[in-house]
Order: sequence, then C-alpha cells, then structure tokens
Amino acid sequence: MSLVRRATPDDAAELLRLRQVMIDSMPSRDHSTDWHAESLPTLRHRLDADDDFGAFVVDHPERPGALAALVVGTVDYRIGKAENPHGKAGYVFSVATDPDARRRGYARACMDELLQWFRERGVGQVLLTASPEAEPLYASLGFTRKPDPVMSLTL
Repeated sequence: MSLVRRATPDDAAELLRLRQVMIDSMPSRDHSTDWHAESLPTLRHRLDADDDFGAFVVDHPERPGALAALVVGTVDYRIGKAENPHGKAGYVFSVATDPDARRRGYARACMDELLQWFRERGVGQVLLTASPEAEPLYASLGFTRKPDPVMSLTL
C-alpha cells in the first residue's frame, strides 16, 4: 500500500503549513503567514471540487494529524505544439517536506503519484521550477533544465 494519498479539504491547513516551509526555504521571500487565513477557504474548495488541481500528501509518521510531505500541481490548457499537440500542460508548484521527515523518499513518492495523475488526464508536458537542492530529484524523474525567459507580473 502506498504511503501517498490524495489530499482532502481537511488537509488544507497542513498544506498551507508545508507550503510555508517551502516559502521559508527560499531567499528574499516574504515569510509572513498573514495570508493563510485568507487562503484557507479557497484551498479547501479547490481540494474538494477541482479536477484540474491535484495535491498528494504523506501523513507524518510521528505526528498524528500532521503531514510529512506534499506535492501540488495543476492541469492547464495551452494551444498545442509539436511536443504536446493537445495542449494539456501540468505545472508543479508546491513540493515540500517537513524538515524532520526529509531523506525518506516522501517527495519522490508524492511526485510519482502526481505524474501518474497528470498521465491519466492526458497531460503532454509537465513544467516546474527547481531549487538547486531539488534539481537532482527532478532530473532522476526525467525532467531537464530548459532556457526559459519567464517573466512575472503580480496583479
């Protein structure tokens, strides 16, 4: 039996806690948690009702009610291209493991489940942004670094 399960609305607060662990590990980020209360209802709704939003988790083996790891991704449609004619693209945007649960294979197990979930939805391409620490994991799963002139605008 797999350690990984699909996250439910009851996991929303823990997903936000682990997302904050990920955010806090990044340099030059706002480490405030003030946004959690505002985000919680939306996240609960997405976990309950959205088939294009996939969150996979591992329960913490030593702390009942806590999560050890999470991986979250979405399915998006983009106009097709040669490598992805149907235009379904997956995007992985939250991968985090509780500091006291690292080096146990939880993130890899969650990524395997998320990639299978993408396959079941006909996704032809999966994108993510990798930290230097996580790049070996993603490379071992077949991801390759691409030159990408991504720009961002906060509205």
